[in-house]
Amino acid sequence: MSQIFETWRHVFKLDPDRELSDEELEAVCMSGSDAILVGGSSGVTYDNTVELMSQIRRYELPCAQEVSTLDAVVPGFDLYLIPMVLNTDRTEWITGYHREGLENFGELIPWEMVAAEGYIVLNPDSTVARLTGADAGIDARAAAACARMADKLMRLPIVYIEYSGMYGDLDLVHEVRRVTDEAVVFYGGGVRDYETARNAAAAADVIVVGNIVYDNLTAALDTVRGVRDFI
Repeated sequence: MSQIFETWRHVFKLDPDRELSDEELEAVCMSGSDAILVGGSSGVTYDNTVELMSQIRRYELPCAQEVSTLDAVVPGFDLYLIPMVLNTDRTEWITGYHREGLENFGELIPWEMVAAEGYIVLNPDSTVARLTGADAGIDARAAAACARMADKLMRLPIVYIEYSGMYGDLDLVHEVRRVTDEAVVFYGGGVRDYETARNAAAAADVIVVGNIVYDNLTAALDTVRGVRDFI
C-alpha cells in the first residue's frame, strides 16, 4: 500500500514546544513544502500538539505527527510516524514503548495512517541521542547495516538519518540510500539555507527542515527552493 510520504521531497518539522507567530506559520505552510511534520524530543504535550495542529489545519498541505510520547498522540493528523531507534541497545526505544502503546490502544489504531521509521541517530550531542542512548559515533558501514536491517529484515517504510541540528556526513547518507531498496530515506539535521538543502536533496529522498525555521525564517524558506531546484 502506498503512503503519502512517498511523493514528498521537502518537509518542515515544527516543534509543539516552540512558538511561531501566525504570519510565520502562514509563510511556512504556504512555502511550497510538501508537508508539515509535528514532533520534538522534549516538551511535547497533548495540549501544545493540539494547538499547533489546529493552526496548521487552516492550510491544505498534509500534516503528520511523529509520535515521541503516548500522552501526546492527537487524533486528526493525516499520518502518524513511529520512530524505532536502530543504533541503541535500550530496547524501550526499539520495541518497548511500542508494545506498551499497543497494549493500551492497539484496537483503536488506524493502521492505514501509520508508518514506522527506522531511526539512525548520528549527533551524539543531541537531545534525542542522550534520551535514547544512541551509539551516535557509528561509521558509514554501520549506518548502512542499520539501513539494511530496516529495509530488508524489518521491512520498515522509512529510514530516517537524524543529525538533529548538525549538518551531517552526506557521503554516509549516500551510502545509506545506496543500500536501501524499498524504504524512503529521510534526512534531518543542519539544513539551514539554499545550498545545504540542495546538497542534502542529492543524498536523500526527503529533506526535513526544523531548527532554522525558528532561527532564520527567510533562510528556512529558501530550503524549499534549494530542494526544488535540485529536482
